[in-house]
Amino acid sequence: MDRDIPEENQKEQSRRRWLWIGGFALVVAGAVWGLRTSLSNSVNKIDLRLATAEIGNVENTLTSSGEIQPDFEAVITSPITAVIQQIYLDAGASVKNGDKILELDKEFTQLNFEKMKDELELKRNGIVKLRWELEKSFYDLKINDSIKVLKISSLRADIENARRLFKAGGGTRESIDQAEQNLRIAQLEKRQLENDIRIKQQTMRADIRESEIGAQIKEKDLQELQRKLQQANIIANRAGVLTYVNKNIGSKVAEGEVLARLADLGGFKVIGSISDNYAELIRVGMPVVVRINDTQLRGTLTNILPSVQNNIVNFDVQLDDKANKLLRPKMKVEVYPVTDAHNQVVRVANGAGFTGTPVQDVFVLRPDGKAERRTVKIGLANFDFVEVKEGIRAGERVIVSDMSKYKNVKELEIK
Repeated sequence: MDRDIPEENQKEQSRRRWLWIGGFALVVAGAVWGLRTSLSNSVNKIDLRLATAEIGNVENTLTSSGEIQPDFEAVITSPITAVIQQIYLDAGASVKNGDKILELDKEFTQLNFEKMKDELELKRNGIVKLRWELEKSFYDLKINDSIKVLKISSLRADIENARRLFKAGGGTRESIDQAEQNLRIAQLEKRQLENDIRIKQQTMRADIRESEIGAQIKEKDLQELQRKLQQANIIANRAGVLTYVNKNIGSKVAEGEVLARLADLGGFKVIGSISDNYAELIRVGMPVVVRINDTQLRGTLTNILPSVQNNIVNFDVQLDDKANKLLRPKMKVEVYPVTDAHNQVVRVANGAGFTGTPVQDVFVLRPDGKAERRTVKIGLANFDFVEVKEGIRAGERVIVSDMSKYKNVKELEIK
């Protein structure tokens, strides 16, 4: 026969049940908290990037990009207006001094050359003819002058005769005056003729000199055209690599138009590009670090282009080792202009753990295998190293990985 359980007993059983449930929940929560605490205060060493603090130099750099270019590139242009007749080599080919690159059709220029030769010959013949004409004209003047001398002598004799006749009573005074007048006229004519001779001599020299200068100009033009004809066979003027060749056979090219570019691969330079926000920080003469994979090359900024295109400033870098075997034309590289440098300071390899702020917290390994949070003061920084002014001594090991998820942890156990 069933009996009713007293209400007091029912309440006691319910109270015990709830106590058991609450205790179990506390145990589970404690276990979870302990597990989380254990996990949050420990980390596997394999997941960390460690670096040892050391004494060395640190440079502050700007980040930019660059392209490797030949230190010297010869531009070969067309010496004449002509048609491309034949191509011997293509871009990318290595050449030696004297190797043929392409050939131009020079028939039209050759005809002009022959025409200029004939014109020069006519000019020279004209000079000879002018000499003869001038010599004849000068000779005629000299003869006329001699005639004038004889005429003056004759007029003087006429005066003497007129005077004798006048004394003898056979002549008149008017005859003497007329003879003297004729003598004065003849003397003036002789002076005029002498002046004509002097002027003619000077004119002859000037005319001949003018003709000779004209012939010299024509001869120089002819020599220049001959030189252009010799250059119409486009050849390499030094050893190197062709970076461009005009391959349009049959096309007409004007004088001065680019036919080929020849790069001397014995040396290279870097064309750098940086945002114009940093234009005031770069200057000619500042050191530059160029990185090719894991190799660093040193250089000097030698020129800053004045124009800004698409908010980009371009500059030239002269490499100290411009013949390094890693250098290749058109290669893209990382370029780091050096704005400041500190020597013999405590430095640590750069990593994600450094945020770029002057003061920050990092984890430093202790001899017991644990890592402690430590506040450090940061100085200069670049892509390789960070200067530590305070907080870390040389020889200590630092976690340089990103430790932002442990920002509230003061100590870490390294597993």
